[in-house]
Order: sequence, then C-alpha cells, then structure tokens
Amino acid sequence: MSAYKIKLNNIRLSFPSLFKPAEFNGDQGKYEATFLINKETQAKMIEEVEAKIALIQKDNKAKVALDKICLKDGEYISYDGYDGCMAIKANSNRRPTVIDRDKSPITEDDNKIYAGCYVNCVLELWFMNNNFGKRVCCNLLGVQFAKDGESFGAGPVDASDDFADISDDEMLG
Repeated sequence: MSAYKIKLNNIRLSFPSLFKPAEFNGDQGKYEATFLINKETQAKMIEEVEAKIALIQKDNKAKVALDKICLKDGEYISYDGYDGCMAIKANSNRRPTVIDRDKSPITEDDNKIYAGCYVNCVLELWFMNNNFGKRVCCNLLGVQFAKDGESFGAGPVDASDDFADISDDEMLG
C-alpha cells in the first residue's frame, strides 16, 4: 500500500473536530477537518495534491471515481466559503497534533482553532480497496494555526453588552 505525506500551508479550515471526535446522529465518528485550497492563489498546491492522488492510483493500478477521492471541487459543495476552492477532507482515529504558530500545543479551551481560520496541515493520502470499494482517502496528522480569518457560520455570540458591571457590594445584597 502506498501512502504519501503532504503539507499544505495557509489554507482555510472548515468543520474542524480536532479536539474530540465528530458525532453524527449520536454516533461517535473520527477526528476530522476539511481544508479549503484557493484555486486562484494556491493552484500549485492543488497540482501537488492531484499529482499525489494520480501517483496513488498508478501505484495501485486502479482508476478511482471522482466521488471516491478525498479532494473535491468546492463549486459543487453548497457551503459558504467553498466557491473558488478545492476541498480536501481528512480524518483520523487518533487525535491529531494541534499547535500554534510557535509550535506550542493548542487546546480546545484556547478557542484559537475555528472554522474559517487559516492553518497549515500535514496529511497523508492513501489508497483503500475493500468491500466498500476503491477510494483515495486522507489521514489527518496535524494542524498548525497560521492566522485568523473570517469565521464560517454564525460563530460565538457575545452577550457581554447585555450585562451591567456589578460591584462586590451589590453581589452581597
């Protein structure tokens, strides 16, 4: 089985489940994320991913249908921010490494990683051939926060303006 490690830099993060496995209908899934690569400004990176996918198919003497490959054209995915991008979904049974720009660990409580931020990631592309069919899949190995970006979705609500300052004396009464 051939597998190829690839590093993607300065790409948008979407649907991150990096600190605990994703859940679907009450069932626990895997750690996962989708990464968005801009077709216009990051075309060379897309070409690298496509070349690795072609190499995996060649190594395994297999032709895999487009809908069975982890790299998808964002034009056909109806989520905000996907237009003009290629989307690559990766997952893992193990919690991936999640670090900050200075390589220090990031925890969920840091609230630094969110859908829409820019990250660097390390992924591993691999070939699957079993009773579910032939696929080119992607393992999620690690994510590094790169910079803030516009959050996808509604994001957290800040209700702090709805409260008044309370002095310690007021709390006693």
